[in-house]
Amino acid sequence: MNFIIWIVIGGILGWLASIVMKTDAQQGIFLNIVVGIIGALLGGWLLSPLFGTGTINTDDFSLLSLLVSFLGAVILLAIVNLVRRGKAR
Repeated sequence: MNFIIWIVIGGILGWLASIVMKTDAQQGIFLNIVVGIIGALLGGWLLSPLFGTGTINTDDFSLLSLLVSFLGAVILLAIVNLVRRGKAR
């Protein structure tokens, strides 16, 4: 059951990050899920030590862990935009 919640929350976070980074028209639901999950991994690696919390990948569904996962997804999309277009938008 955690896996399904992980997919749903990852999809929502990826979708919200794509809206913030203005890449929503280029992405479908599958890519939103991938961005949310990989962004949570990136956020866990980069931001978890700063905030002292886990991410959705570590079965921590607190508000702070959702914020860290969301910020990781935004960072991931900024890196993709930087590589693809030469600017982070």
